[in-house]
Amino acid sequence: MLPLLLCAVASITDGDTFRCGDGTRIRLQAIDAPEIHGCRRGRVCAPGDGQASKRALERLIGGRSLRCERTGTSYNRVTAWCTVGGVDVSCALYRGRWAIRLARYDPARQLCRR
Repeated sequence: MLPLLLCAVASITDGDTFRCGDGTRIRLQAIDAPEIHGCRRGRVCAPGDGQASKRALERLIGGRSLRCERTGTSYNRVTAWCTVGGVDVSCALYRGRWAIRLARYDPARQLCRR
């Protein structure tokens, strides 16, 4: 079993990152959402509207409590599989087309199969 983190969502950064009330920053596992301020030159980014993706995440988890299973770290953020009300947040964003699957961060193909 992976280390469990309980998170009271304090703020949403973008379509795949948020902050818990204790200050922990969480990056959702296996997905990539469009960038809010556009894609920097030379970088491959998820297509779509970053603001719309952020709003979708806000509707799903804003002000709620999540259960997150830590998987590692990335850029000073905890990477994790998170659920809210029994719903896998990464999967919900992927199925809603607010994010894409990142195969290199989901080699076991767990997205929407957990």
